[in-house]
Amino acid sequence: MTSILGPLVVDPGATAVITDFDGTLSSIVEDPATARPLDGVPDLLDRLCTSFGVVAVVSGRPVSFLLEHLSLRGTDAPRVRLFGLYGMEGVGPDGSARLTAAAEPWLPVVADVASRLEADAPTGVLVEHKGAAVTVHWRRAPGAEQWASRRIADVALPAGLVLHPGRASVELRPPLAIDKGTIVRQLTSGCRAACFLGDDLGDLPAFAALARRADEDGMDVVAVAVRDDESAPELVTAADVVVDGPEGARAVLSWLERAGSAVPGSAVPGY
Repeated sequence: MTSILGPLVVDPGATAVITDFDGTLSSIVEDPATARPLDGVPDLLDRLCTSFGVVAVVSGRPVSFLLEHLSLRGTDAPRVRLFGLYGMEGVGPDGSARLTAAAEPWLPVVADVASRLEADAPTGVLVEHKGAAVTVHWRRAPGAEQWASRRIADVALPAGLVLHPGRASVELRPPLAIDKGTIVRQLTSGCRAACFLGDDLGDLPAFAALARRADEDGMDVVAVAVRDDESAPELVTAADVVVDGPEGARAVLSWLERAGSAVPGSAVPGY
């Protein structure tokens, strides 16, 4: 493990540490609104900022959710860079959520689709309207997956939204060339090394962006799959490192924090 992560701490100031949120920094829960980062994670991310050139969270969550649950108490905004809705949202200079201009015309389309899906959703199905995206969750109603597939085909696809499968869910987003991979590409510009931690199919573009950086720029990269019983085989196959659950992800970030703070001078601690 240490030998794989080691290149990330050769020059921490030129390294990007980027991670997903759900299933990576937080456990998967039935109600997405109740998800919280593991104990100590906000402070850990903040401490990483003292050593690493880029520290970021790129999530399918709205940025407002990330700001609420990853900001440290007593601070106006986290030093960690936050991107929501797979990169369609960021944080403006005033610390508020900012939606990319390309997504703004799609807001009424998404709102209409969300309303129509919610109107006849079976008991236990959650229609999560996130502004420029909507996610249909059936974790609490496993038998509703077929309903979701049919209804999405009837309502969302004709409206021009694009389907993105997730964990017991489907997310519907505008057809924009923005995903976790495009954001990772931006964040790693000029870096010497980078890593991304993720747990789901939506994280594969981030892994692919790292692989392109390695091929094109010779960057040292590490793709970390955060595995559990629902993990897609494709994610594990694409990873350089596989850890078990958010606790494993927190352990990787903790190792990076200790190792990064020890450069230069002391020996890198054991993982």
